[in-house]
Amino acid sequence: MDARKYTTVDEYIASFPPDVQALLNEMRTLVTQAAPKAKEVISYNMPAIKQNSVLVYYAAAKEHIGFYPTASPIIAFADVLGKYKTSKGAIQFPIDKPIPKKLVKDIVKYRLAEDAEKAAHKAAKKKTR
Repeated sequence: MDARKYTTVDEYIASFPPDVQALLNEMRTLVTQAAPKAKEVISYNMPAIKQNSVLVYYAAAKEHIGFYPTASPIIAFADVLGKYKTSKGAIQFPIDKPIPKKLVKDIVKYRLAEDAEKAAHKAAKKKTR
């Protein structure tokens, strides 16, 4: 495992072979298109996008691209995630198969809605103090 600490998404992506870089760049494009106001960050040493809080993370592993949208989308999209290996907050997209573009964008949009709701709830709570 690479012990490097990444500071930018470009640096992270550049550390992989060209074929993996292509997949990571595709993930980057999909998540940033789905959340155009979100900011790219490195969190837990992985690329992530953040609006009010982190929406999703993604990373390369030996045989898959890991997509980490937190737990709720795994439940909400369970019907379409059946063909992918999933765990509580992660989805694995095999490196030798195309990334499901619409699914990734739909999950990011779902997380955007959750994030906005959470931020509105927090703001409303502050007002009542």
